[in-house]
Amino acid sequence: MKKLLILLLGLLITSTNFNVEAQSKRKRKKEEKKEQVKAETAKKKNGKIKSYTDVITEDAVTDLGIFKVHQLDDKYYFEIPFDMLSKDMLLVSRLSKLPSNLGGGYVNAGSKTSTRLINWVRFKDKVLIKEKSYSAIAADSLPINVSVNANNYEPTLYAFDIKAFSKDSSAVVIDVSSFYGSDVKAISGLSASNRRRYKVKNLDKSRSFISAMNSYPKNIEVVQDFTFNASEPPINNGNETISIQTNQSMILLPEEPMQPRYFDERVGWFTLSKYDYGSEELKADRKTYIRRWKLVPKDIEAYKRGELVEPVKPIIYYLDPATPTKFRSYMKEGIELWQKAFEAAGFKNAIIAKDPPTKEEDPEFSPEDIRYSVVRYVASTTRNATGPSVADPRTGEIIESDIIWYHNHLRSYRNRYLLETGAANPKARTLNTPDEEIGEMMKMVIAHEVGHTLGLPHNMSASYAYDVENYRSGSFTQENGIAATIMDYARYNYIAQPGDTGIRFIRQLGPYDDYAINYGYRYIPEVTSPDDEKSILNSWITEKVGDPTYKFGKQSSRFDPTSQTEDIGNNSIKASTYGLSNLKIVAQNLKNWTSDKTDNYEDLEELYGEMLGVWSRYVGHVITHIGGVIEESKTPSQSGFVYQPQDKSYQKSAVQWLQKNAFETPEWLLDETIIQNINYAGYTERIRRLQSRHLNSVLGFERLGRLIDHNAINSENYSAYNLLKDIRLGIWKESSLGRSVDVYRRNIQRVYLDQMKYLMTQDLDPNRSRQYFNVNQSDIRALVRAELNQLKRTLIAASKTAINAETKFHYLDCIERINSILDPK
Repeated sequence: MKKLLILLLGLLITSTNFNVEAQSKRKRKKEEKKEQVKAETAKKKNGKIKSYTDVITEDAVTDLGIFKVHQLDDKYYFEIPFDMLSKDMLLVSRLSKLPSNLGGGYVNAGSKTSTRLINWVRFKDKVLIKEKSYSAIAADSLPINVSVNANNYEPTLYAFDIKAFSKDSSAVVIDVSSFYGSDVKAISGLSASNRRRYKVKNLDKSRSFISAMNSYPKNIEVVQDFTFNASEPPINNGNETISIQTNQSMILLPEEPMQPRYFDERVGWFTLSKYDYGSEELKADRKTYIRRWKLVPKDIEAYKRGELVEPVKPIIYYLDPATPTKFRSYMKEGIELWQKAFEAAGFKNAIIAKDPPTKEEDPEFSPEDIRYSVVRYVASTTRNATGPSVADPRTGEIIESDIIWYHNHLRSYRNRYLLETGAANPKARTLNTPDEEIGEMMKMVIAHEVGHTLGLPHNMSASYAYDVENYRSGSFTQENGIAATIMDYARYNYIAQPGDTGIRFIRQLGPYDDYAINYGYRYIPEVTSPDDEKSILNSWITEKVGDPTYKFGKQSSRFDPTSQTEDIGNNSIKASTYGLSNLKIVAQNLKNWTSDKTDNYEDLEELYGEMLGVWSRYVGHVITHIGGVIEESKTPSQSGFVYQPQDKSYQKSAVQWLQKNAFETPEWLLDETIIQNINYAGYTERIRRLQSRHLNSVLGFERLGRLIDHNAINSENYSAYNLLKDIRLGIWKESSLGRSVDVYRRNIQRVYLDQMKYLMTQDLDPNRSRQYFNVNQSDIRALVRAELNQLKRTLIAASKTAINAETKFHYLDCIERINSILDPK
């Protein structure tokens, strides 16, 4: 009886679904018929709507595709079938040509300026472009859907007069010339900030035009050439002009949306979120999905058996025709490095790299065409690479992506290769890095950016998975690289020391990449909804709990010492000590490796400046441990805390390390054969700025606030009192030891006093601080006042026995500064 009831229920559900689908089809047919009747009526009654042949004459040039596109002289028309109305489409705007330095150098050909989900909608004798939002949803069958629609009314981007109907009354004809030929802010290539920055006045219509419009089976591509009048253009040659070329892509989204997959913060993914008002929860249920390509096995049965199967539609990247020939093989190899990670998800040949097709092979190929994912090669002095993508806002399905490679990017990698590995790596001790080394770097940079376009964000905990000493092992680094993922900012092995052999110095893909790709792309044939997958996805994560190789660390964290950018190894003090040991060797040889070879100081000056930056990074990695909080995403079923303060003894060691390596005068950075050949002055100020940045960071409101919190929950934790005392004793140690104070130390001691004044008089900005608290009513003012009074007593005594005049006058000045802080009146 029970089985019979289940069978009847199944038949009822199937019948209901079939009836709903049939009703939906009948409804669509009815609506199309209704539109045709309206069209015929309008033809007879409305003189504004002309006959088809009066609008689309024999002179029209017609392009067939998703819509018919007609061109008559400088006029462009869309012929939109009624069955395409109300269908979901993406309107993607991007720059295809632009002036040098637009946006400060970080905007380039291929940059996306906007993405909008749209519908074409008939309203009386007009057709509207309505911008649609999927941030708030509810099933059409639920009563609350009415309220969701009423409270999320879709804006109208543009309204078009109907010019004609097709001969069979199945489509509407509109003139899109004004929409694509005028300055419509919603799809403009110039952002509001750039308009303000360059004082853009208006679009010069006499110098602006639509240069191309093409229709394809699933998309329409429009190229606009626009010239703006601007008082302060990025290239100011006196003509007060900004000319840009933009590409507008309108793409039809899949009729059957991809099944989305839930995001879990324990695995890193780019995401999209929406509020489901139809949820059974007693609130609007926030649902977050990952962004990923749709991969379906060609042979699902073979896939189920565990065989590697090709996807129905692989991910294909084309190289930009502008890519130098000598770099193409490296780029393609970098893209296809991800094939191994996709094998972990059961797919083979899931991602493929191709050279740009010739005109004969594909006459329609264009890097701006949204049907093609392209590695864009940009002629720019910017040193960077990026991996943006376009995704279906309904489900997170990635539709297309473009990797942006800036021409000068490899110079940054050459410089850091020399500075960070030159002490232990003979191949790096040159301005002419060997081709095979440059190629390996390029492969890994491209692989990193491909990771972004696959949906993966940075994972800054991946390098913390490896013990510092393992970086000195040739066998370990050759097998494991320098981080558990290519998605960490762990570029080079700066820990390996001179004499270490067989070392891998350049990053590579790792086990976390396989793990993350499996989470996002493993096809689960037996499930029919995101909720059905939850337990399976959770089981994959819980298998790896406790293994640091599979931990995800957010890039946005400013407090977690295990999730830092540009660091490697699980002990920042040891890693930075090794790094500085190497950097001192590089400093001794920098002149020999640069100016002695080139017979000019240009590269020496550039590399010296970047060497100061490397030193600063190593210092910053140690600072994060002070007031640091280790974050580990957990579910309530997992043991332990999500947030755990850094160990007290490690924090004290970090302060001691900083006193020695950051705040004492870095004599090794002051080589006169370098600094007196690259600048005539400014040596003390350059060091002061670097030290000031780090001391102010250590003595910052947010860090002190965290230490107050930590000590409140456990009095054994390192406290704000401990930090202020330890910093004072180190910064002012000469006053207690009766030593003279050199100019660099005098500078940093004044920095200390300025920062203490800041702590006494300023407050946190709630709009800019991530950790806001009431400073005036906290312990901070009391602690700072006590420290300044103690320091004043010390300096009064020290000034009486100062070794030289500079030191004595410095102490007397500092006493007056303290007095003005404690008693401003």
